[in-house]
Amino acid sequence: MLRRDFLALSGATLAAAPVTTPVKAMAAKMTPWLIEQRRDFHRHPELMYQEVRTARIVAERLRALGLEDIRTGIAKTGVTALIRGAKPGPVIAVRADMDALPIDESAQNIPYKSLNPGVKHACGHDAHTTMALGVAEILMSLRGDLAGTVKMVFQPAEEGGRGARKMIDEGILDNPNVEAIFGQHVWPSTNTGSIDYCPGAFMASGDFFTITIKGKMSHGARPEEGIDAVYIASQCVSALQAIRSRRISTTDPLVLSIGSIQGGTAANIIADSVVLKGTLRTLDAGVRDRAQTLIHQTLEGITKAHGGSYEMDLQAIGTVTYNEPKLVERTLPAFERVLGKANVRRIGPQMVAEDFSYYQQKIPGFFYFLGVRNEAKGFVHPVHTPQFDLDEAAMPIGVEVMTSAVLQYLSI
Repeated sequence: MLRRDFLALSGATLAAAPVTTPVKAMAAKMTPWLIEQRRDFHRHPELMYQEVRTARIVAERLRALGLEDIRTGIAKTGVTALIRGAKPGPVIAVRADMDALPIDESAQNIPYKSLNPGVKHACGHDAHTTMALGVAEILMSLRGDLAGTVKMVFQPAEEGGRGARKMIDEGILDNPNVEAIFGQHVWPSTNTGSIDYCPGAFMASGDFFTITIKGKMSHGARPEEGIDAVYIASQCVSALQAIRSRRISTTDPLVLSIGSIQGGTAANIIADSVVLKGTLRTLDAGVRDRAQTLIHQTLEGITKAHGGSYEMDLQAIGTVTYNEPKLVERTLPAFERVLGKANVRRIGPQMVAEDFSYYQQKIPGFFYFLGVRNEAKGFVHPVHTPQFDLDEAAMPIGVEVMTSAVLQYLSI
């Protein structure tokens, strides 16, 4: 249930109150620092709930800027702080995620390559954290004109650890009560200088699942004496794909992917156990429930038919990321002033998942993509890959866009 009812604002009010502060010049001036800080975070990536160094640097920077009520250790490594405007007004939040991914960057030829073997900022959280610090700096310099309060939220464990949910459970939306929240994500499919947005359902719910297929071990020359878990698993993988193609309406978005298969110990031994790991993504709670039911039905039928059995553990990593349409409408004038209307692009829903959705279950939120693609510079690779990198020229733009969204909200 939404905490505040700001949604009764009229369309005329939504377009009011242009932001006239010199945010562009301030963001441009801090560009060298943004690049340096982002590269420092990139050299020292930390996995979920291990963001100790990152959180320490964030807290130190917030203290140096003079933010109030700085809290650390939230959900293990999260940080929050307040920017109190000189005038009364609403409380809103800006969220940035801090964690990296278990991806090796050693083969990449960049001067700011990860110094933590097997760990890389392959989803741009180094830039998210840095840009949020830039937003905090500009808002602090303008706090004499702010009508309201901004809570800066630096979150751990977005990458499957449900860090947002744990921060909410520890009260970050309370004292003072936050009524709306903003977040941005770098996006290598979109050119630098543009942003993509989508009102309503924007990103999918996400579930991680682990399926254990159980059989019986035997000699590879005598498979009839065992129950071949590898063979059963292969049948399960094929049949699970039919849930999307044959058992869910073609008009209902759903993605079911098996990302890992592990089993067996030797070439001449029939395996007694195989573990499948994958994800399920949908844009509708009913479709999600239906797909989960069909997964169990499929696994039970196939394993029983071959004399085996199965177990499945399913963990939700995020609900549907839902951008409150009225909040989107209220914010777009700020984006268009910064980038020009042609560079503020409405797109359709995406099947990637984001735990920002947990905040949106409590309060209105707006999450959008910041373009970081630059083909001339070679910044074209997708997130969650060893080759991913971003056009750092997008970072002052990200600071300006987010700051302008905050000022637009607090000026109404």
